[in-house]
Amino acid sequence: MNPKMQELRKKAMALPLLPGVYIMHDKSGEIIYIGKAKTLKNRVSQYFGSQNNHAEKVRRMVDNVDDFEYIITDSEFEALILECSLIKQHTPKYNILLKDDKGYSYIRVSSGDWGRLSYVLQKKDDGAQYIGPYKSSYYVKSAVEEANKIFMLPTCNRRFPQDFRKGRPCLNYHIKQCMAPCTGRVKLKDYKESLAQALDFLKGGSSNSIKQLTAQMEEAAENLEFERAARIRDKINAVKKMGEKQKVVANKVLDEDVIASFTDDGKTCFQVFRFEGGRLFDRESFIFDSGDSESEYEEFLLGYYTIRNDVPKNIALDRNFDGIEAIAQWLSEKRGNKVNVTVPKRGEQAQLVSMCRSNAAEALAQKKGATVREYGVLEELKETLGLEKLPEYIESYDISNLAGTENVAGMIVYKNGKPLKSAYKKFKIKGFEGQDDYASMAEVISRRFDEYYKAEDKDEGFGKLPDLILLDGGKGQVAAVKQVLERMNISVPLFGMVKDDKHRTRAVTGDGGEIAISSKRALFTFLSKMQDEVHRFAIGYHHARRSKNTFKSSLTNIDGVGEVRAKSLLKYFRTIDNISKADLTELENAPKMTKDSALAVYRYFHAEDESQTGAL
Repeated sequence: MNPKMQELRKKAMALPLLPGVYIMHDKSGEIIYIGKAKTLKNRVSQYFGSQNNHAEKVRRMVDNVDDFEYIITDSEFEALILECSLIKQHTPKYNILLKDDKGYSYIRVSSGDWGRLSYVLQKKDDGAQYIGPYKSSYYVKSAVEEANKIFMLPTCNRRFPQDFRKGRPCLNYHIKQCMAPCTGRVKLKDYKESLAQALDFLKGGSSNSIKQLTAQMEEAAENLEFERAARIRDKINAVKKMGEKQKVVANKVLDEDVIASFTDDGKTCFQVFRFEGGRLFDRESFIFDSGDSESEYEEFLLGYYTIRNDVPKNIALDRNFDGIEAIAQWLSEKRGNKVNVTVPKRGEQAQLVSMCRSNAAEALAQKKGATVREYGVLEELKETLGLEKLPEYIESYDISNLAGTENVAGMIVYKNGKPLKSAYKKFKIKGFEGQDDYASMAEVISRRFDEYYKAEDKDEGFGKLPDLILLDGGKGQVAAVKQVLERMNISVPLFGMVKDDKHRTRAVTGDGGEIAISSKRALFTFLSKMQDEVHRFAIGYHHARRSKNTFKSSLTNIDGVGEVRAKSLLKYFRTIDNISKADLTELENAPKMTKDSALAVYRYFHAEDESQTGAL
């Protein structure tokens, strides 16, 4: 914690209740953060109060602040302009700093008779044909991918004609996305025609391409080239289908930017959809360490439109924030006329914002190794249970026994919506004999968090605090475990999973009673799978212990074989079957065995043989 915290807070509390810009310095005097405030005293004093409500990024910044200065302005808008200028001048390490490093993209047509279409970020002197440059890499990538599919051009690494007939055609041929020149049955004339059509499509757009293809189809039909006419017809249909797909996304869309964000576990992803001419022509993703969400949103807009020369007339956002009017005024001045900054709540615009936010979640999920579907069900779980944060790391527990014998428990872990089997743990109940599921669950949780306090590494294993604990059971188990968590000062959301008469998860129970889960929701499937998994894991451990002890007890029935010797035999031979098949010499050579005990074990498993042969 910053040793100057109280001194800094005292200085912040003396600030005026006026708009302005504040500048944070570290010990060396370097500027590490610049921000603007509608009311300087209120904004700056928040940094030097309780650190519990700050994100990790903000805490790190505050820990490094040695002093701050401020500049008073006449309005929040003037503060915004000054903030923008100072950030560009000093590039502080804790501000969101965007760089215009996208560069330009090109459509590349490789040299040779069997040319290939691809998109590249750099133009080289390699004899290939380059079309461009284009500012939107998303547009170039999407357009080239569509052209290759529609005109059935190869995208594999095979070389033609060198690789003719050297292997079977790939999946793209079977799903009608490649004409498969690798078979050696495609005429060079037909291939070049498809490549030329693809280039016309990329240069002229879908409507112009359809006109040209239609003329070519009619010409082929007049010349009685019906197979060629049919191929061109299929290409026309594919181009039309792609156009209809775009209309679904961009129907009645204004020329605008749509911006949305998704925050989770210390990371925020901003997604930008750019619409122009009634279609999505570019999209961008930016992922940062998350700080104060409201100032971060404003910072992002400031940074994004600082590096862009063009500002659209309309910008749709997924959230409102305190400085939105100042941002809108700044953007209007940058554009030269009014910019409409809105937060749509219904209609097509709201759907676009929602789609943009889903893509932000997907981008963040992919970075973390999850899918948007898995994040979706975690979002649903968060909303259903009223959690403060997304439950990325979930621990679930179940007890298993048979009439109070071999009392065990299993702990499973779900990370990012998927089982993390390397983190599964088994527990043998040690505190008592007999059957008491409540006491068993309390013991397991107590031992688990004893290990938490002992662990040096707080990022994995027992050293990591879960975001949520789910018990296989109802309010009795929840009440027993809640007492343990309170006693051990562990603050983790706790719920029980309740099954119906068909052994399916019908509800989740906590302090406030049961929360019913509809069987038609993705959350129902997710919780049912988790409850089945923890039950399988616990009962599997229970069966393993019962089997082992059954084997051990059968060995201890042999004269001269106690528990220690039985355990040693099982460890050495691995199974009872191996022990029964061992000869006398092998038994004598086993650890902790004597000649007499080896003979007793041998006779125990070969009694029938001895009675028939009279041996020994």
